[in-house]
Amino acid sequence: MGQHPGDFWFRRGFPRTWVSARAVWIAALAIVLTTACSSPRATTPGNAAGSAPAAERKHLVAAMQSDPATISSNVVAAGSGTIQGGDALEDLVNAGLSVVNNTGTLLPQLAETVPTVDNGLWVVSPDGTMSTTWKIRPNAQWHDGAPVTSDDLLFTVRLTRDKDLPVFYDSGTEGIARMDTPDPQTLVVHWKQPYIRADSLFTRRFGFPRPAHILAALYDDPNKDLLLQSPYWNQAYVGAGPYKVRDWVADSHAVLVANDQYVLGRPKIDEVEVRFIPDSNTLAANLLAGTVEVTLGRNLSLQQAVQIRDSWKDGHVGVGIKNWMAAWPQFLNPDPPIILDPRFRRAMAYALDRQQMVETLQYSMVPVADTFLSPADPMYKQIDSQIVRYDYNPTKATALMGELGYTKGTDGIFRNGAGEPLSLEVRTDGGGGDDGQETADLAVADGLKRFGLAAEPLIITQLQRIDRGYNSTFPGIRVWRLPNDADDLRRFHSRDAPTPENKFAGGNRSRYMNPQFDEMIDRYMSTIPMANRIAAMGDVIHHMTDQVTVIGLWYNTEPVLISNRTQNITARDVGATTEAWNAQDWDVTR
Repeated sequence: MGQHPGDFWFRRGFPRTWVSARAVWIAALAIVLTTACSSPRATTPGNAAGSAPAAERKHLVAAMQSDPATISSNVVAAGSGTIQGGDALEDLVNAGLSVVNNTGTLLPQLAETVPTVDNGLWVVSPDGTMSTTWKIRPNAQWHDGAPVTSDDLLFTVRLTRDKDLPVFYDSGTEGIARMDTPDPQTLVVHWKQPYIRADSLFTRRFGFPRPAHILAALYDDPNKDLLLQSPYWNQAYVGAGPYKVRDWVADSHAVLVANDQYVLGRPKIDEVEVRFIPDSNTLAANLLAGTVEVTLGRNLSLQQAVQIRDSWKDGHVGVGIKNWMAAWPQFLNPDPPIILDPRFRRAMAYALDRQQMVETLQYSMVPVADTFLSPADPMYKQIDSQIVRYDYNPTKATALMGELGYTKGTDGIFRNGAGEPLSLEVRTDGGGGDDGQETADLAVADGLKRFGLAAEPLIITQLQRIDRGYNSTFPGIRVWRLPNDADDLRRFHSRDAPTPENKFAGGNRSRYMNPQFDEMIDRYMSTIPMANRIAAMGDVIHHMTDQVTVIGLWYNTEPVLISNRTQNITARDVGATTEAWNAQDWDVTR
């Protein structure tokens, strides 16, 4: 494009400290790189699984930009929150009955097939109940050689329904009426009502299988903390995935070796070393030095990844659409109250040059987010005509403001009939070290201010960020980077609005509460036939975009840095997938 995002935004009056962040990052990277490049290329440790000589074994070094205390994404969530790359790490060593691939399709893994209406394993009864039948592959086994059975699945559901262990609890299993086990390889799940996520049960989405023969005794102990404190969750981990844990070194790395008995076949790579590198500069330096060959999970920002790409002859950047960046208007006691008028929200959408944001802040590598649903979702093309789009059009925005009784004063600010300026707070947080939200917040405030609103950005502190009440009662607009998988429609339901009554728990960030919209979401979440389900999604999307319940900015990426000597490693492209969905097919050239 011939310019860096900072150049564009600096000319628009952004703080010099923000614009110069790129130069600071590059300087720090150069210092770290000097040290890293003096290190030898990663070598293959001895004592790997398999009988082939060390020189013939295939070895891959991956890295996570985090320092996990455990492998399990559930137990991790009980501590410091989401661990970047933790989901991919667990996918390397565990398996579900099915797995989500990089296009959002469920593929059988431990199960022989995924239940569908067409194959007769998903049955919806006339009384509104339904059942799903799972057949476990006869060769499915845990790393210790024990077979994966229906008893493991029964135990897993016990975990996910235990509200005393919120790290495992998932409300989705509350819809289960009962479960039958005709034999050790078969489980029939009877549901109280239609539920579209039923085919995702026993995946990492919810109900990731756990070995009953190892964990049931700990779970049944009166002191349930013993379950969470067990070494099972790191160095003693036993899963059913393509790799086994051989070594776990806290604050350093894990060494995983190929599982010869993996249900889908022995992995092509004999050994995967996963290094824990929380610092972005160190991670970047290791990539350029060749001591790390692939990243797992959310790691470097797109800006950092592009800078590395331009200097990294031995690798490339994989870019998939993972989630979205959006501006959420406040619908419960907003300030100013005019936010409740859809004409004002449409005016804001028209006033923001989101295409310019994409070109300058996202290197034109992602599209404008016209709606919640990701373009990577298989349903997107079929609901595209239902999207109400708001291309940059200040003229239309100004006309809508006129309808609302606002005109621009000599200072360029919209004022009402009493001459009062229309002011608006645009709030976000630093995203826990990722400046994507802060960048978006500044861009939104800048765009609205240039249009004529007295918009002011506010970057809240991390202490304020964890205050649920403060976070939920923002007065004007809140910028968030959030998931946008189709299942996340649940976040927009009225019952998910954070209020004092539910202690500000819930994912409905705007607190938009509309009974008719709730019915649309409920219809989507309970419609099993795909054609009807897509039609229900279309209705939801049309309402959201017509009423501008949220203003999408751009679809976010989680860049994956991949060495050119690797094969079959793909970027994340939908919410529930990871780079490791097909780890058994990963390969490296010698």
